[in-house]
Amino acid sequence: MTDVTPPPPPAEQPATPPPAEPVILAAPAYAPAATPTKTPILSILSLVAGIVGIVGFAIVFLPFIGSILDLFIPAAAVVLGLFGRKREPFAPRPLWLVGIILGIVGLAIAVISLIGWIVLAVVGNSYNY
Repeated sequence: MTDVTPPPPPAEQPATPPPAEPVILAAPAYAPAATPTKTPILSILSLVAGIVGIVGFAIVFLPFIGSILDLFIPAAAVVLGLFGRKREPFAPRPLWLVGIILGIVGLAIAVISLIGWIVLAVVGNSYNY
């Protein structure tokens, strides 16, 4: 008789879990690039022209010429402020609003000065000896 030994029983293999679904690594979600904000040029110019019109009102003490010259910068402040209000809705409100207000005050100073110089010229000529 031949002694043939039967093969040993298969060793118990540890149970392997079924393969997991593959993990897909996505690119990190970054915030979108910030869009460049537009600079409210008209509103800033209105504010600057209004400030210059008020600070530079001392020129109205020059007879006639000063009053006429002082009309331009405050008028520009009012016009630029109104354009800034319409064309730059993203602009902060105080920029164009203060420009308009200072422009109106500057225009009032210039008009009062011009009227004063005209009255002074007419009254001054009436007292000829």
